[in-house]
Amino acid sequence: MLERITRAFLETAGIARGMRVLDVGSGAGDVAFLAAELVGPTGSIVGIDKAAAAVAAAAETARARGLSQVSFRQGEASAMSFEQPFDAVIGRYVLLFQADAGATLRALAPHLRPGGCIVFRRSGTDSNMAARLYAIFMRAGLGAPEMRMQTFIGGPAASAPLLEAMADLVATVVPALERLGIATAAEVGIATLAERMKREVAANDCLIIGRSEVGAWARI
Repeated sequence: MLERITRAFLETAGIARGMRVLDVGSGAGDVAFLAAELVGPTGSIVGIDKAAAAVAAAAETARARGLSQVSFRQGEASAMSFEQPFDAVIGRYVLLFQADAGATLRALAPHLRPGGCIVFRRSGTDSNMAARLYAIFMRAGLGAPEMRMQTFIGGPAASAPLLEAMADLVATVVPALERLGIATAAEVGIATLAERMKREVAANDCLIIGRSEVGAWARI
């Protein structure tokens, strides 16, 4: 669901063949593997994540796919040192979880070579999301970023992946819903929620508009 938009942001920002890229908060490696397609076998990707389980899973996937130019390390990227600088530092949904996102970008910038690109992406449902990401880059001293916004939009068939993702998100908050007395697990019916939403969308021939996906990048 996210691959097309992420690819467009990275390509527009200038991620290309032969580049050396640092993927911050790489998780299971989805963005790192996408970036590997863009940089090709002559480029390289280093993915960083604080979760040991995520790093192990991503590394195993890289081995299974034969992606020798992709490696993963555990740790905090802003506090790590690397053998050589990067052409780009990228991240998807990483800044959302930083206490001071501007400070995080400032700490990551020294990993770039002169003229390198720093690319980050956030999601949201309100029009202030773009302004917040712009302000983060400005506070980091990176200057005004170039930015793009995209979203998901489509009818019953096209919206199926988005509805499935929404059901997954609801599943993660069911304990909180019960604790707050909003709904019980039985009322939510998470096992059938995605299919019920898809049936309702199809029955009413609905148009679904998803959350905003905002990408920002700057060169230093």
